Amino acid sequence: MSQGVEFNRLMLEMRAMQMDAMARKPAPVEAPAAELPSFADMLGQAVNKVAATQKVSTDMATAFEVGQKGVDLTDVMIASQKASVSFEAMTQVRNKLVQAYQDIMQMPV
Repeated sequence: MSQGVEFNRLMLEMRAMQMDAMARKPAPVEAPAAELPSFADMLGQAVNKVAATQKVSTDMATAFEVGQKGVDLTDVMIASQKASVSFEAMTQVRNKLVQAYQDIMQMPV
């Protein structure tokens, strides 16, 4: 599988997730908060997913370096790029959160 095809698939998945998030209707006011995941839970899950992607990338690179059969350089590079892109996306989310916090703190009371 070429890197361009993998990148396109990743972009399509991200767009599908964005469309799904935009299509969700707000929860009714009467709904108990326990049923909905908190922002902290969702952020924690995202961080854990990035960490898992990086671990897979590291494990594949190590397997390739020791000469394990069935590990292709192309797959290692794709996993490395996935880890890099996911980490960069998480960094951008962090930057947006910090900027939003700073904006709120600068608002007059």
